[in-house]
Amino acid sequence: MRIRATVAAVTGALALSAFAVPAAQADGSAPSRADVAKVLDAAHAASGKTGARIAAAAEDEPYALDAGFSNMKINGGKAIVAGTSKQVTVPATFTLTHAADVDVTAADFVVDVAIYKGSYAEPDNFLIGDDYPVCTPVTATTASCKGAIDIYPDVELLNSDAGTWKAAAFAIAFNGQDPEADDFDVTKVGVVEKGDLGTTKLQRYSKLTVNASPEPVKKGKTITVTGALTRANWETHKYAGYTNQPVKLQFKKKGTTTYVNVKTVTSTSTGALKTTVTAATDGYFRYNFAGTTTTPAAKAAGDFVDVQ
Repeated sequence: MRIRATVAAVTGALALSAFAVPAAQADGSAPSRADVAKVLDAAHAASGKTGARIAAAAEDEPYALDAGFSNMKINGGKAIVAGTSKQVTVPATFTLTHAADVDVTAADFVVDVAIYKGSYAEPDNFLIGDDYPVCTPVTATTASCKGAIDIYPDVELLNSDAGTWKAAAFAIAFNGQDPEADDFDVTKVGVVEKGDLGTTKLQRYSKLTVNASPEPVKKGKTITVTGALTRANWETHKYAGYTNQPVKLQFKKKGTTTYVNVKTVTSTSTGALKTTVTAATDGYFRYNFAGTTTTPAAKAAGDFVDVQ
């Protein structure tokens, strides 16, 4: 497992080397994060940019590894939803295509994946997994890779991070070179990295409540239906009202299985919901929020009203 560290800001190129602060595989079988950083920093200094294959090797530069990434999927294509503090782990899968002489099973062959917000050159934030992905050879030139993105909302996210993120990945073939050794030769190390490999959405977890009263109620009398729409605040680590959002009030008649729309209610500045309806028959009331780009859909559990 990699020891992870929070990076408050990253300037310049995304430099997946920034992922490497600090660390090493716990069992010592793979290059450390610091070793990865050393190689990627050398590549970035040589090329002056990231986002594509590293330029042809010269003195004190790693060579361009003949490999590429495709079929990137984060969380199976579904949005990632994070609350205020609980760790969220989602799968990341992709295909690594490489030259036949690239040994993806070597102990010092490293592959990693991340998601980032903003531009690849100047990311607002990025997230990685606690462990390196594992790549399994499929043919002599392709491998199926499985990893994860681990998210710690209480230390890694700001509210502005909600929305669309992009995926990035890199691969390094150390080829037996030890960055800590005096005779380390970076020109014998191969590197490839790429941004803009796909997109995912990161959303602030939402909650929805409902309460219909009085209960029981006489037919023809007024029922008041209250509730609240809240979502995770990644900066206060609490749930706060989601303001000015349209929410459907729905009703399911007793003995049936389908909710029908009654009316639309707009949440207040505190996320509160309140409306009235006329009592007609026994059944369940609930609020249903369709969701937004930054916040997932939510449904309240039905609240039963006995109409007499």
